[in-house]
Amino acid sequence: MFKTDGVVVLFKPNIDKLNRNISTYLDGLNKLFIIDNTPNADLSKTFKDKRIKYIPLKDNKGIAYALNIGAKESINDGADWILTMDQDSSFIGDGFYELKKFVEKFSKDEYIGKICDTKFESIGIVSALQVIEQNAGDYLIGVTKPDVVMASGNLVNAKAYKKIKGFNEDMFIDCVDFDFCLNMRKHGYQILQLNFVRLKHYLGNTVKKRFLGLTMYADNHSSMRKYYEVRNRHYLYDMYHDEFPYYCKLELGRTKKELLKIWLFEKDKMKKTRAMYIGYSDYKKGKVGKGPF
Repeated sequence: MFKTDGVVVLFKPNIDKLNRNISTYLDGLNKLFIIDNTPNADLSKTFKDKRIKYIPLKDNKGIAYALNIGAKESINDGADWILTMDQDSSFIGDGFYELKKFVEKFSKDEYIGKICDTKFESIGIVSALQVIEQNAGDYLIGVTKPDVVMASGNLVNAKAYKKIKGFNEDMFIDCVDFDFCLNMRKHGYQILQLNFVRLKHYLGNTVKKRFLGLTMYADNHSSMRKYYEVRNRHYLYDMYHDEFPYYCKLELGRTKKELLKIWLFEKDKMKKTRAMYIGYSDYKKGKVGKGPF
């Protein structure tokens, strides 16, 4: 039997919604570490369950820093696997328990290993399929091996986490999860996505648009997010293009597409475009960590 702790990172959360989301996985955890990136916040009186440890950082230290705090707390607690969650994510049905059951069975049953063509000791991440507007109509089946997965809805192997030295705090936010996945794979670990386990996830204010007969999704991220997206994509490319050239080129190409969608569909066009330019400029200067926004 594996010991499983969880980490959820907060930033100005809706408490009622947060509690509903936590209820979809809390009973399957030994402990849940809630790391709060909200400046000057202290919600310590909000969480009454003894399995929850709330840690306010009093400032926005970035998603990578917060995840590392929670992961290290979990490892110190003796966790073998660590669930990483966003505040806006929730499992559908018994999804989290299906994730746990898969890991338990995989460690004992050679047959599952044959299905996945993967040895148990090489698993770094077991992920749920994230149901977002862009893929809500897709019906993947079985177990697949994606290039990367988003940070929410993942069971992370604590041994693998320690091996790769955790999340990259130079990224601050955006691409933190993709860097983590590529670093896992670079070190020989596998990412498994269980497509029969569904996670409901919200990506900001994404809206569907039609242009020249094509369906496009505008994420409406803030100028701050645009800065980090551009800057960190280039760092990803520099770090991993030798091992994963196709993925890294694909990631860089998203910047041009997002710029087009900003000018077609989004507000604050000049502000966001300027933030993207500054992000690229800061990449060229080698700036990391928290940016100017």
